[in-house]
Amino acid sequence: MAKEKLEKTNAIRILEREKVSYQHRSWSAATKENTGVELAQALGQSPEQVFKTLVTVGKSGNHYVFMLPVAETLHLKKAAAAVGEKAVSMIKEKELLPLTGYVHGGCSPIGMKKLFPTVIHESALQFDTILCSAGKIGHQLEVSPLDIQKVTGCTFADIIE
Repeated sequence: MAKEKLEKTNAIRILEREKVSYQHRSWSAATKENTGVELAQALGQSPEQVFKTLVTVGKSGNHYVFMLPVAETLHLKKAAAAVGEKAVSMIKEKELLPLTGYVHGGCSPIGMKKLFPTVIHESALQFDTILCSAGKIGHQLEVSPLDIQKVTGCTFADIIE
């Protein structure tokens, strides 16, 4: 049987350029309406190990990226403190694609149009690998949190409710 050709996203290109080891996982039935918990179940993964990527804007006008387990909720005050802002708020969905190059449901912390300050929930450090979006709906990357740090310069903090 012919091997399925993987359409490379910006995230995959960056990981390969930086020689970062990763596994690609996909769920062909995925839509942007699917929850992260549904995605985790479809991939046979624990929701604690599958991370969503959220993009925010601070009072200063600067943008920030936060990654947290799919079943958790971002605590806006903790998130703001983690990046040294008085407050942060979620960006509007229509702003996501022009800002990051990614669509809602397929936003990867790796390979955005610009490298934004990124914070991953500290629970990621308890796993050898976590899953995050590969930059396309239904496509995930399984990668070490320390390798994500290598390519994004992210920090780790308590950012959930």
